[in-house]
Amino acid sequence: LEEAAFQLQQIFRIDISIALNILGIESMRAGHCRVAFTCFKLAADRGYSKAQFNVGLCYEHGRGTEKDLEKAGFYYCQAASSRHPMAQYRYARYLLQHGPGSPWDRHHKAVALLEQAAGAGITEAQAYLGVFYMRGLQPQEKRGLQYLLQAANSGDAQSRFHVGVCYEQGLGVQQNVAEALRHYRQSAAAGNQQARDRLRA
Repeated sequence: LEEAAFQLQQIFRIDISIALNILGIESMRAGHCRVAFTCFKLAADRGYSKAQFNVGLCYEHGRGTEKDLEKAGFYYCQAASSRHPMAQYRYARYLLQHGPGSPWDRHHKAVALLEQAAGAGITEAQAYLGVFYMRGLQPQEKRGLQYLLQAANSGDAQSRFHVGVCYEQGLGVQQNVAEALRHYRQSAAAGNQQARDRLRA
């Protein structure tokens, strides 16, 4: 009976958190940012990762509360520790730009989080890693190209442009101008200005 009661409490706690998070999303859509933030915060403090991510967004952008990057980082960290992929991406960006600790530790942890988020299909993380591996202190061009291709195949026009650059300059792949032009055209068709300029050149 004790075990059953505990399970019921867990289910109730999760259901309340889901409901509060949904209420927060609906409130945000209706323009009631303070109400949304309150709902997200209540659910986040119950340990619900989706709400923790939403609280992080509110703090990062100052929606429904004062802008506070440190608090945003804290909530992204909580959600990331529950394997929320977009939170992993956001927390990694926070670590690289504002995080505490030594630069080496922050960098190492951020890359690990970006790898997890990219593996979960987060296009932003794939694009970020693609550029990161291309331009790092010790470039890993083939690895960078793999991530850029993943992001490009998910519809990211900027990554498609970077893939074109890789083919044009032979970065991580054999130089192939025809293939570069194909990627530039696709990127330009998706609205990328850099690709349009490159095609004119």
